[in-house]
Amino acid sequence: MLDEGEYRRWIRSSMTTLESARGDLGRGDYNWACFKAHQAAEFAVKALLHGLGLPAHGHSVSGLIAKLPEGLAVRGMLQEAKALDKYYVPTRYPNAWSEGNPEDYYTRKDAEEAVDYAGRIIGGVEDSWRSLGRGGG
Repeated sequence: MLDEGEYRRWIRSSMTTLESARGDLGRGDYNWACFKAHQAAEFAVKALLHGLGLPAHGHSVSGLIAKLPEGLAVRGMLQEAKALDKYYVPTRYPNAWSEGNPEDYYTRKDAEEAVDYAGRIIGGVEDSWRSLGRGGG
């Protein structure tokens, strides 16, 4: 049985986090846009897992996608997920770098790509959820 309420709770957080990432992108806070894009994708995949009543532990977007049943649209987005996984730690911690700070290492292109990938993953999650609601997937 699908848990619509839990899915909606998590997908809403995913969407608001993606909007926050877009704001960071617009302000030039590229490291934070990359991190929040990762978070938005993570929340979206966790929305699907929670909605299916499956465990949703960890922070690797690609690892979370791998826990999903075969046949869901989002399963084909591992490339995007792996790119976003690289933004979980080094975007936030100065000691992830031998010198400088995280904001010294991320570009507008990085942030635009991350926001785009997160949007694709959220779309894939929503498509997957809709297909499950119709008895598909």
